[in-house]
Amino acid sequence: MKYSVFSVQCSVAVALIAAVGICGAAEPAPSASPIDLPTALRLAGAQNLDVAIARERVKEAKAQHEQARMNYFPWITPGIGYRRHDGNIQDTPGNITTESKQSYGIGAALTAQVDLGDTIYKTLAAKQLAKAAEEGAEAKRQETVFLAAAGYFELARAAGAAGAAAEAVRISEDYSGQVKRAVDAGIAFKGDAFRAEVQVEKNRMLLRQAEEQRRVAAARLAQTLRLKPATDLAPQETELAPLTLVDRNAALDSLVSRALASRPELRQGDFLAQSAEASRKGATQGPLIPTIGASAYFGGLGGGRNGSTGNFGDTQDYFLGLSWKIGAGGLFDRGRERAAESRHQTSLLELEKAQQDVMRQVVEAHTRVHSLGDQLAMAKRALASATELMKLSRERKEFGVGAVLETIQAEQELTRARLDYLNVLAAHNQAQYALQRAVGEVK
Repeated sequence: MKYSVFSVQCSVAVALIAAVGICGAAEPAPSASPIDLPTALRLAGAQNLDVAIARERVKEAKAQHEQARMNYFPWITPGIGYRRHDGNIQDTPGNITTESKQSYGIGAALTAQVDLGDTIYKTLAAKQLAKAAEEGAEAKRQETVFLAAAGYFELARAAGAAGAAAEAVRISEDYSGQVKRAVDAGIAFKGDAFRAEVQVEKNRMLLRQAEEQRRVAAARLAQTLRLKPATDLAPQETELAPLTLVDRNAALDSLVSRALASRPELRQGDFLAQSAEASRKGATQGPLIPTIGASAYFGGLGGGRNGSTGNFGDTQDYFLGLSWKIGAGGLFDRGRERAAESRHQTSLLELEKAQQDVMRQVVEAHTRVHSLGDQLAMAKRALASATELMKLSRERKEFGVGAVLETIQAEQELTRARLDYLNVLAAHNQAQYALQRAVGEVK
């Protein structure tokens, strides 16, 4: 009779293993908010603080470009003036006389003073900076989407680990109960009951650690998605599945070429180099272009000797001139020229460094995708073997010391195999997104 009960309970345990599935995903906590991968990616691109900051920097750069362009246009200065003189004054021939006079005027001056060379190159530099800011915002968006994907898979892994640990607790508790009943019946060693209880407590500790990891992963994902810190997230999918975002059979050289053509960081670096080149030309060639000064005044003037207020009539003044600046900020300012040249060379070196960094990222991501793809197949085979081992161990219908130890070890191997498979599967999917990010094709 004891053996038949044991057999039925073993069958129930095996059925539980099959019902949970190889991923062992846990059911979302009642208070947790379910979230799926598309929602996480959408929120990352729309609500993340780093993305919002990058977008504001784009607006600022565009405004600075518009501000630089405004230097081409004249400005209007309306005004009213009053002037009075009493006492000695020198006339045009040089005579000193005593006069009392006053004058008043009202009008507007249209004035333009364009440092043409400086304005041309500053406008070009500001335009390139605005484009660089746009590429910087796109780079930040892609990085944030990748972080959201990686955070989601970490959350799914932790939830799956909690499910696997919970199932391990159920299996070990079931077996511990069977051993205790066998001890009471006198067909099992009492020490085996303690051995089985130790395994139960180990699995409970594993479950508690997995629940902690799931909550921490939820908090980190909530931060990335700009949700309330207390938001408890749970993956909506009950099982993880391997993803293929970039063909793992694609040639490495092809992936590197795609990355060099697609990565927004490299386009940003190129625009920054072009901006530095415009600033360099502004320092070396800009001073050769003259500064244009022009003004036109239209208004009325009146007044006269002593307190006279008459003689009011229209008046106009015009001015047009060209000038060059020699010295600081102008021609022959060698320090300014050397500084601009150094900034340009620095931008080129930084662009080359970014290119090398991108190539390294592609190689690393490509290597991880291949390695984790192989590891995933190994982990899957190991899980299948551990599941079969657990089934055979539980079907032995024995309570000898060796049999109990084998059953406990089989349960440990099953739990370890399930966790290994979850870890490799989550890392595999994260590596797929990392390779897509390295190539610069994050949507």
